Amino acid sequence: MKTLFSGSEAKPREAVEPEKQPVATEETKMEEPKTPEAAPSMIQPPSMRDDMDEEDKVAAPVVRRVLQAPVIETGLFEEGTDKILIKAQAAANGEHCLFRVNRDLFKGHSWWFPNFEAAAGSPIAERMFSIDGVETVLVHESTVTLTRTDKTLVDWKAMATEVGQTLRELLEEGGPLISDKIISEMLTEEQIRTGIQKAIDVEVNPGVAGHGGNVTLLAVKGNTVTIQMGGGCQGCSAADITLKQGIHTTFRTHVPQVGAIYDETDHAAGLNPFF
Repeated sequence: MKTLFSGSEAKPREAVEPEKQPVATEETKMEEPKTPEAAPSMIQPPSMRDDMDEEDKVAAPVVRRVLQAPVIETGLFEEGTDKILIKAQAAANGEHCLFRVNRDLFKGHSWWFPNFEAAAGSPIAERMFSIDGVETVLVHESTVTLTRTDKTLVDWKAMATEVGQTLRELLEEGGPLISDKIISEMLTEEQIRTGIQKAIDVEVNPGVAGHGGNVTLLAVKGNTVTIQMGGGCQGCSAADITLKQGIHTTFRTHVPQVGAIYDETDHAAGLNPFF
Protein backbone atom coordinates (compact mmCIF):
# COMPACT_ATOMS: atom_id res chain seq x y z
CA MET A 1 0.00 0.00 0.00
CA LYS A 2 1.31 3.42 -0.84
CA THR A 3 2.32 5.59 2.11
CA LEU A 4 -0.31 8.28 2.52
CA PHE A 5 1.24 10.38 5.23
CA SER A 6 4.83 11.51 5.47
CA GLY A 7 6.77 12.22 8.61
CA SER A 8 4.65 9.93 10.78
CA GLU A 9 6.70 6.89 11.61
CA ALA A 10 4.96 6.29 14.91
CA LYS A 11 2.05 3.94 14.54
CA PRO A 12 0.16 3.97 17.82
CA ARG A 13 -2.50 1.40 18.38
CA GLU A 14 -6.09 2.44 18.78
CA ALA A 15 -9.08 1.01 20.49
CA VAL A 16 -11.18 0.10 17.47
CA GLU A 17 -14.69 -1.13 18.02
CA PRO A 18 -15.85 -3.59 15.37
CA GLU A 19 -18.31 -6.36 16.13
CA LYS A 20 -18.19 -7.29 19.79
CA GLN A 21 -18.11 -10.42 21.85
CA PRO A 22 -19.05 -10.36 25.54
CA VAL A 23 -16.55 -10.95 28.31
CA ALA A 24 -17.51 -13.36 31.07
CA THR A 25 -15.96 -13.12 34.51
CA GLU A 26 -16.74 -14.96 37.73
CA GLU A 27 -19.21 -12.15 38.47
CA THR A 28 -20.55 -11.96 34.92
CA LYS A 29 -23.08 -13.95 32.95
CA MET A 30 -22.26 -14.60 29.32
CA GLU A 31 -24.65 -12.96 26.88
CA GLU A 32 -24.66 -13.83 23.19
CA PRO A 33 -24.41 -10.85 20.81
CA LYS A 34 -27.59 -9.99 18.95
CA THR A 35 -27.55 -9.36 15.22
CA PRO A 36 -28.09 -5.64 14.59
CA GLU A 37 -30.86 -4.63 12.20
CA ALA A 38 -29.61 -1.15 11.37
CA ALA A 39 -26.87 -0.05 9.00
CA PRO A 40 -23.26 -0.42 10.15
CA SER A 41 -22.94 3.30 10.83
CA MET A 42 -25.84 3.35 13.29
CA ILE A 43 -25.67 2.77 17.05
CA GLN A 44 -27.72 -0.06 18.43
CA PRO A 45 -28.63 0.30 22.13
CA PRO A 46 -27.41 -2.72 24.10
CA SER A 47 -29.94 -5.18 25.49
CA MET A 48 -29.47 -6.42 29.03
CA ARG A 49 -31.38 -9.29 30.58
CA ASP A 50 -33.65 -8.20 33.42
CA ASP A 51 -32.48 -11.06 35.62
CA MET A 52 -28.84 -9.96 35.54
CA ASP A 53 -28.05 -8.31 38.85
CA GLU A 54 -24.30 -8.78 39.20
CA GLU A 55 -22.11 -5.72 39.59
CA ASP A 56 -20.20 -6.43 36.42
CA LYS A 57 -22.42 -7.23 33.45
CA VAL A 58 -21.66 -7.66 29.79
CA ALA A 59 -23.33 -5.27 27.37
CA ALA A 60 -24.71 -6.46 24.05
CA PRO A 61 -22.68 -5.35 21.04
CA VAL A 62 -22.91 -1.89 19.54
CA VAL A 63 -22.37 -1.41 15.84
CA ARG A 64 -20.15 1.60 15.35
CA ARG A 65 -16.65 1.99 14.02
CA VAL A 66 -14.50 3.74 16.57
CA LEU A 67 -10.91 4.87 16.79
CA GLN A 68 -9.42 5.37 20.26
CA ALA A 69 -12.72 5.68 21.89
CA PRO A 70 -15.69 3.72 23.11
CA VAL A 71 -19.32 4.51 22.33
CA ILE A 72 -21.08 6.18 25.24
CA GLU A 73 -24.57 4.80 25.81
CA THR A 74 -27.31 5.85 28.21
CA GLY A 75 -29.65 3.67 30.22
CA LEU A 76 -27.10 0.91 30.76
CA PHE A 77 -27.17 1.01 34.55
CA GLU A 78 -29.76 0.95 37.29
CA GLU A 79 -30.51 4.49 38.39
CA GLY A 80 -30.48 5.65 41.98
CA THR A 81 -27.87 3.16 43.20
CA ASP A 82 -24.74 4.02 45.15
CA LYS A 83 -23.02 0.84 44.04
CA ILE A 84 -20.16 1.11 41.57
CA LEU A 85 -21.27 -0.81 38.49
CA ILE A 86 -18.97 -1.88 35.67
CA LYS A 87 -19.75 -3.61 32.38
CA ALA A 88 -17.07 -5.14 30.18
CA GLN A 89 -17.24 -5.69 26.44
CA ALA A 90 -14.44 -7.10 24.28
CA ALA A 91 -13.86 -6.66 20.58
CA ALA A 92 -14.63 -9.81 18.60
CA ASN A 93 -11.00 -10.08 17.54
CA GLY A 94 -9.74 -9.52 21.08
CA GLU A 95 -7.94 -6.33 20.09
CA HIS A 96 -9.32 -4.29 22.96
CA CYS A 97 -11.81 -4.37 25.80
CA LEU A 98 -14.20 -1.59 26.78
CA PHE A 99 -15.24 -1.03 30.41
CA ARG A 100 -18.29 1.13 31.11
CA VAL A 101 -18.68 2.57 34.60
CA ASN A 102 -21.70 4.25 36.21
CA ARG A 103 -19.45 7.12 37.32
CA ASP A 104 -17.86 10.08 35.58
CA LEU A 105 -14.18 9.37 35.01
CA PHE A 106 -13.28 12.38 32.86
CA LYS A 107 -16.49 14.33 32.35
CA GLY A 108 -16.86 15.92 28.95
CA HIS A 109 -13.41 14.85 27.78
CA SER A 110 -11.20 11.91 26.85
CA TRP A 111 -7.51 11.12 27.08
CA TRP A 112 -5.30 8.50 25.49
CA PHE A 113 -2.33 7.10 27.44
CA PRO A 114 0.00 5.29 25.00
CA ASN A 115 2.35 4.04 27.74
CA PHE A 116 3.06 4.02 31.46
CA GLU A 117 5.16 7.18 31.26
CA ALA A 118 2.21 9.11 29.86
CA ALA A 119 0.10 7.95 32.80
CA ALA A 120 2.22 9.78 35.39
CA GLY A 121 -0.01 11.88 37.64
CA SER A 122 -3.26 10.28 36.44
CA PRO A 123 -4.23 7.64 39.04
CA ILE A 124 -6.75 5.86 36.83
CA ALA A 125 -4.18 5.27 34.09
CA GLU A 126 -1.44 4.41 36.58
CA ARG A 127 -3.65 1.72 38.11
CA MET A 128 -4.52 0.29 34.71
CA PHE A 129 -0.86 0.06 33.72
CA SER A 130 -0.13 -1.71 37.01
CA ILE A 131 -2.06 -4.67 35.60
CA ASP A 132 0.26 -7.04 33.80
CA GLY A 133 -0.17 -7.04 30.04
CA VAL A 134 -1.88 -3.66 29.56
CA GLU A 135 -0.46 -1.82 26.55
CA THR A 136 -2.55 1.36 26.14
CA VAL A 137 -5.34 3.08 28.07
CA LEU A 138 -8.09 5.37 26.80
CA VAL A 139 -10.30 7.17 29.32
CA HIS A 140 -13.42 8.69 27.75
CA GLU A 141 -16.04 10.26 29.98
CA SER A 142 -17.36 7.19 31.86
CA THR A 143 -15.44 4.49 30.00
CA VAL A 144 -12.00 2.92 29.91
CA THR A 145 -10.70 1.07 26.85
CA LEU A 146 -7.61 -1.11 27.10
CA THR A 147 -5.35 -2.85 24.62
CA ARG A 148 -2.77 -5.40 25.70
CA THR A 149 0.74 -6.33 24.73
CA ASP A 150 0.05 -9.96 23.83
CA LYS A 151 -1.81 -9.79 20.52
CA THR A 152 -2.18 -13.58 20.36
CA LEU A 153 -4.76 -13.53 23.15
CA VAL A 154 -8.46 -13.15 22.39
CA ASP A 155 -10.14 -14.06 25.69
CA TRP A 156 -10.32 -11.12 28.13
CA LYS A 157 -11.97 -13.04 30.97
CA ALA A 158 -9.08 -13.06 33.45
CA MET A 159 -7.91 -9.52 32.76
CA ALA A 160 -11.47 -8.13 32.76
CA THR A 161 -11.98 -9.44 36.27
CA GLU A 162 -8.77 -7.80 37.49
CA VAL A 163 -9.56 -4.53 35.71
CA GLY A 164 -13.04 -4.41 37.25
CA GLN A 165 -11.67 -4.98 40.74
CA THR A 166 -8.95 -2.37 40.26
CA LEU A 167 -11.36 0.26 38.95
CA ARG A 168 -13.78 -0.35 41.80
CA GLU A 169 -11.06 -0.06 44.44
CA LEU A 170 -9.80 3.19 42.92
CA LEU A 171 -13.25 4.75 42.77
CA GLU A 172 -14.03 3.70 46.33
CA GLU A 173 -10.87 5.47 47.49
CA GLY A 174 -12.04 8.73 45.96
CA GLY A 175 -9.78 11.52 44.76
CA PRO A 176 -8.82 12.84 41.32
CA LEU A 177 -8.43 10.42 38.41
CA ILE A 178 -6.77 12.61 35.76
CA SER A 179 -3.66 14.74 36.31
CA ASP A 180 -4.06 18.46 36.92
CA LYS A 181 -1.57 19.11 34.11
CA ILE A 182 -3.79 17.44 31.51
CA ILE A 183 -6.83 19.33 32.74
CA SER A 184 -5.11 22.72 32.94
CA GLU A 185 -3.61 22.42 29.46
CA MET A 186 -6.83 21.28 27.78
CA LEU A 187 -7.77 23.35 24.75
CA THR A 188 -11.21 24.71 23.96
CA GLU A 189 -13.40 22.97 21.41
CA GLU A 190 -12.82 25.79 18.95
CA GLN A 191 -9.03 25.53 19.31
CA ILE A 192 -9.18 21.77 18.74
CA ARG A 193 -11.54 22.19 15.80
CA THR A 194 -9.24 24.74 14.19
CA GLY A 195 -6.15 22.56 14.70
CA ILE A 196 -7.77 19.39 13.38
CA GLN A 197 -9.25 21.16 10.36
CA LYS A 198 -5.81 22.52 9.54
CA ALA A 199 -4.33 19.01 9.83
CA ILE A 200 -6.99 17.69 7.45
CA ASP A 201 -6.50 20.50 4.94
CA VAL A 202 -2.71 20.59 5.01
CA GLU A 203 -1.73 16.94 5.42
CA VAL A 204 -4.55 14.39 5.52
CA ASN A 205 -6.61 15.28 2.45
CA PRO A 206 -3.60 15.96 0.23
CA GLY A 207 -2.37 12.50 1.26
CA VAL A 208 -5.56 10.66 0.28
CA ALA A 209 -6.46 12.86 -2.70
CA GLY A 210 -4.34 10.75 -5.04
CA HIS A 211 -6.64 7.84 -4.28
CA GLY A 212 -9.77 9.92 -4.80
CA GLY A 213 -10.43 10.07 -1.07
CA ASN A 214 -11.23 12.80 1.40
CA VAL A 215 -11.76 13.23 5.12
CA THR A 216 -14.34 15.56 6.65
CA LEU A 217 -14.41 16.82 10.23
CA LEU A 218 -17.98 16.27 11.44
CA ALA A 219 -17.83 17.33 15.07
CA VAL A 220 -15.71 18.18 18.08
CA LYS A 221 -17.12 17.55 21.54
CA GLY A 222 -14.79 18.48 24.34
CA ASN A 223 -11.55 17.11 22.92
CA THR A 224 -13.24 14.19 21.15
CA VAL A 225 -13.20 14.31 17.35
CA THR A 226 -15.62 12.73 14.86
CA ILE A 227 -14.64 12.38 11.20
CA GLN A 228 -16.07 10.87 8.04
CA MET A 229 -14.18 9.44 5.10
CA GLY A 230 -15.46 9.69 1.55
CA GLY A 231 -14.52 8.98 -2.05
CA GLY A 232 -11.73 6.44 -2.31
CA CYS A 233 -11.55 6.15 1.48
CA GLN A 234 -15.11 4.88 1.78
CA GLY A 235 -15.31 1.15 1.28
CA CYS A 236 -11.52 0.89 1.34
CA SER A 237 -10.27 -2.47 2.57
CA ALA A 238 -7.31 -0.65 4.09
CA ALA A 239 -9.37 2.14 5.69
CA ASP A 240 -8.65 0.93 9.22
CA ILE A 241 -4.92 0.84 8.52
CA THR A 242 -5.07 4.29 6.95
CA LEU A 243 -6.86 5.71 9.95
CA LYS A 244 -4.63 4.05 12.52
CA GLN A 245 -1.30 4.75 10.95
CA GLY A 246 -1.96 8.06 9.26
CA ILE A 247 -4.85 10.13 10.53
CA HIS A 248 -4.39 9.17 14.17
CA THR A 249 -0.73 10.15 14.19
CA THR A 250 -1.32 13.30 12.15
CA PHE A 251 -4.11 14.56 14.40
CA ARG A 252 -2.10 13.99 17.57
CA THR A 253 0.97 15.64 16.08
CA HIS A 254 -0.99 18.77 15.17
CA VAL A 255 -3.16 18.79 18.31
CA PRO A 256 -1.67 16.75 21.19
CA GLN A 257 -4.74 17.44 23.34
CA VAL A 258 -7.01 15.34 21.11
CA GLY A 259 -8.55 12.42 22.96
CA ALA A 260 -10.96 10.00 21.29
CA ILE A 261 -11.33 9.87 17.50
CA TYR A 262 -14.55 8.53 15.98
CA ASP A 263 -14.96 7.39 12.38
CA GLU A 264 -18.59 7.67 11.26
CA THR A 265 -17.91 6.32 7.77
CA ASP A 266 -20.11 3.52 6.42
CA HIS A 267 -17.28 1.69 4.69
CA ALA A 268 -19.64 -1.01 3.45
CA ALA A 269 -21.28 1.58 1.17
CA GLY A 270 -18.11 2.66 -0.60
CA LEU A 271 -17.93 2.31 -4.38
CA ASN A 272 -14.32 3.28 -4.98
CA PRO A 273 -12.00 1.25 -2.74
CA PHE A 274 -8.23 1.59 -2.87
CA PHE A 275 -7.79 -2.03 -3.88
